[in-house]
Amino acid sequence: MTETTRPLPEVADLYGDILPPPPPATWRDYLPGLIVVLAGTLSAGFLSDHYGVPVTLMALLIGLALNFLSIDSRLTPGLGFAAHSLLRWGIVLVGVRITFGQIVALGPVALGAVGVIVALTIGTGFLAARRGGLGANFGILAGGAVAICGASAAMALATTLGERRINQAQLTLVLVGISAMSAAAMMIYPLIAHAVHLNDLQAGFLLGASIHDVAQSLGAGYSYSKGAGDIAAIVKLTRVAMLAPVLAIVSVALPHGGEGKSRIAVPWFVVGFFVLAGINSCGLVPTALASGAERLASALLAAAVTATAIRSPLGKLLEAGGRPLLVILMATLAALALSLATAIWLVG
Repeated sequence: MTETTRPLPEVADLYGDILPPPPPATWRDYLPGLIVVLAGTLSAGFLSDHYGVPVTLMALLIGLALNFLSIDSRLTPGLGFAAHSLLRWGIVLVGVRITFGQIVALGPVALGAVGVIVALTIGTGFLAARRGGLGANFGILAGGAVAICGASAAMALATTLGERRINQAQLTLVLVGISAMSAAAMMIYPLIAHAVHLNDLQAGFLLGASIHDVAQSLGAGYSYSKGAGDIAAIVKLTRVAMLAPVLAIVSVALPHGGEGKSRIAVPWFVVGFFVLAGINSCGLVPTALASGAERLASALLAAAVTATAIRSPLGKLLEAGGRPLLVILMATLAALALSLATAIWLVG
């Protein structure tokens, strides 16, 4: 008896491995989705300019309002390109805003704390899944997705664990839960940071160390302030880079390995981010070019947030069972609590 596979929900895909490669598309195939993203992003920019609301927050809200369009297959190529490729290039260009001085200012204690938070978040998912009768493998999948970079980490971990340990239904549920909770975190966590009166450095650490997906993490950071967004980018991409050692550890821990090969190299956009930060630190980027790159980075990130919100399978969350989502929630709360405590007592 063959098992019928269900299509995976579409979310922001940093690594290009959440869905099988689509058939080759022409530029005309991308136009409908990109036009929708452009309209949403321009609307977000208009509201931001006229009412003083952060553009990424407006992009998220407009994208969620247009979520019903995700069922239109004609928009899929363009939305996918915006949520995938534009996000990557936007992250690279954020490096123009960063200097190694800012990274050093964050401090080795704070950067080391990121590794501890990642480990403890994965451990929370592991223990919650074991306690809930879902098994250690599901805990590693859910905890790792929360701890590192959301859906992309989930796919990489699922490939490492193999289909014998993680089935399609479990993976789909994690992707849905991560997508929904990351979108909610982007709206809620900045409010928490304001409520406890965090400065830009502390807020940036909190938002970079706790929010699941890169697009939402950076969006939350820049919705708080430009300074907080810059710090959130550093912290979040440090988490993304930790995917490589985590996959290596999981691979070694498995007695027979996964059934597929996982890419465990540091992704190119993380390398590009730090390369541009290094060039900027040396004062080699002209002021006019840096200003233009900053505006382009903001536009690309806003477009990626708009596309991600449109594609997020929020409606499917109601169809999911309670226990698996509780594991994701427990890991999410652990990451939030650890990041907030670190931001208050160790950062700034």
